[in-house]
Amino acid sequence: MRTVEDTRVERRPDTAVAVLAGLATIKLALHLATNHNYDYFRDELYYIACSKHLALGYVDHPPLSIFLLAVVRWTLGESLFAIRLLPAVAGAALVVLAGLLARALGGGRFAQALAGLSVVIAPVYFAGADFFSMNAFEPLSWMLAALIVIRLLNSGDARLWVAFGVVVGFGAENKHSMLFFTFAVMVAVLLTRQRRHLADKYLWLGAAVAGLLLLPNLLWQATHGWATLEFMHNARAYKNAPVSPGDFVAQQIVAMHPFTAPIWVTGLVACLGAASWRRYRLLGLTYVVILVVFIVAQAKVYYLTPIYPMLLAAGATVIERCTSRRGWRWLRPASIGVLVVGGAVTAPLTLPVLPVEMFARYADALHLNDAAKRAPSERQVLGDLPQYYADMFGWREMVATVAHIYDSLPPDDRAVAAIYARNYGEAGALDFFGKAYGLPAAISGHNTYWLWGPRDFGGAVVITVNVPEADLARYFESVVQAGATSCRFCMPFENNRPIFVCRGLKKPLAEIWPELKRFI
Repeated sequence: MRTVEDTRVERRPDTAVAVLAGLATIKLALHLATNHNYDYFRDELYYIACSKHLALGYVDHPPLSIFLLAVVRWTLGESLFAIRLLPAVAGAALVVLAGLLARALGGGRFAQALAGLSVVIAPVYFAGADFFSMNAFEPLSWMLAALIVIRLLNSGDARLWVAFGVVVGFGAENKHSMLFFTFAVMVAVLLTRQRRHLADKYLWLGAAVAGLLLLPNLLWQATHGWATLEFMHNARAYKNAPVSPGDFVAQQIVAMHPFTAPIWVTGLVACLGAASWRRYRLLGLTYVVILVVFIVAQAKVYYLTPIYPMLLAAGATVIERCTSRRGWRWLRPASIGVLVVGGAVTAPLTLPVLPVEMFARYADALHLNDAAKRAPSERQVLGDLPQYYADMFGWREMVATVAHIYDSLPPDDRAVAAIYARNYGEAGALDFFGKAYGLPAAISGHNTYWLWGPRDFGGAVVITVNVPEADLARYFESVVQAGATSCRFCMPFENNRPIFVCRGLKKPLAEIWPELKRFI
């Protein structure tokens, strides 16, 4: 599928590269300039704790991103800039990858720029690249695999399945969702003429490579009771809020920015139905399959968002061809201008460019929380901020309060006191910020913290954070409230939560530890 634009790109490859590099640099600069404005995110504090306990797996995530975080800590330290550098770089790389996807689909300079700019302004990619999480790297693995598939479709070179397997293996070691994407691709292979590859040794060699790369985590799972499957089951049953198919699709548009919807929808329609895009029908079917899987599985809305650069690239290429005629070219600068303006309006919603008080007013003006409450991702009450921001507030205050209570204990009690947190965010904050106060390592029954056990604490004196008094009364003779958390912008379930000092454990802590497991 060779076009005039292909020839134009070959003659002036530096122009398209320069445009993509410029867009990627802008995105990187935006993150580096703003990602320290708010504090550490709940999951970041947990991941930092995990990076001090390197393993082949964790209850709620595979090990690759945690190993990368450990390398960052060893080399750059634990500042907000250091912890959030790799996600920002990953976000910038996704812009370039979107352009490369467009190029592989036959798109020229404008198509590559349009696809890259659409990634720049997408709210979900702003949020994903703004703090450390495996979500920052997930779109890269999905779309690198998609790029390999496109090159395979273009060339027919079955040896590319081996490269696909390598990307799948590493991607799954970052986040298990890579397996859902791979499943969708394979179903799409079955549904198209590409099913002939099922008889090719290279596809199965690629599958073997992927399995070999994922094997360490699978062995960890097998020796830890398939903890991640238990976590996923509990999250679906008790944590994730149910979303109707209509709301799920509508939230895709919001997450990717309404102004980019005409682009990716155009790409999807072209891949599914246009005769000139028959070669790429597999891409459209991959999207449909994984969309259906996630709707049926009641997945969170953002789980699908790593796939959109592929559709944006396809849509941008179609739009480029449609606007190549004289009289229609004005649509190109107009579309770029619309995306820039739209992106500027929505950027503060997922990029911390505003002081928090101003952001709260801005979110109210745009009814952001009203929309989030209509289609929440979790069964939690929201406060003044959306959860992805609220989870960056209140940790320092909570740790300071616990430290004050800890310091008020008699010396003999302080020498044996343990600090038990209800969830991994609280435990991670206590471990991270508590060092400055001389606090002991936190313990918790939540996710991977449960695997680390009660450490060396006997349980004679335990300070608990956010644990209901009725639960504590089952295990302790004395439960006395010594304080409470207090935070203005944190999640409501972290505000005004009791802090108890407990004594007289009725059974050894190690004996009751199995009862405290909370994989969710």
